[in-house]
Amino acid sequence: MSLLFGGVCQIGYVVRDIEKAMRHWSEVLGVGPWFYKKEVGTTEFRYYGEASALPDLSIALANSGGVQIELIQQRNDAPSLYLDSLRQFGEGMQHIAYWTDDRFDEFAERLRASGYVERHGGRMGMRGRFAYYVHADLPGNIVEISEMSGGKGEYFAAIAEAAKNWDGSDPIRRIGAPQ
Repeated sequence: MSLLFGGVCQIGYVVRDIEKAMRHWSEVLGVGPWFYKKEVGTTEFRYYGEASALPDLSIALANSGGVQIELIQQRNDAPSLYLDSLRQFGEGMQHIAYWTDDRFDEFAERLRASGYVERHGGRMGMRGRFAYYVHADLPGNIVEISEMSGGKGEYFAAIAEAAKNWDGSDPIRRIGAPQ
């Protein structure tokens, strides 16, 4: 538990093949069900503080206990920390995330005051802002702050609820696409 931001809410992984990763997590590790969106609607994006091309992202979300697991596959070459992480470290854990309903600016300022620098950020649809921060002392440890407005909080709560009594059936639930 962070004295400043509360508990870690999410652990994000960058992957090259999100379908393979979801199968592994559900079949081998028993984590699911996965809520998979092949095309995430990023509406605003900054990379190293400058407006940037939108990354074409696929995202899958599931809970393991009280922590959400996020799988991220970027499908284009737009500059992002996702691609930077893949190039530098390969597939694997990329960030931890803290969530807030109404303290996004306060959390971001607290990180900046502690020497963290925003390396990418933006907005996904109308579901609130997000920003990823890196500190020079720990450059491979990325901290995300994510705003839970615009229905994101309710969506994430539904994912957590689905995991509570999941029996292994219907492990991949495709959102916004024909079943």
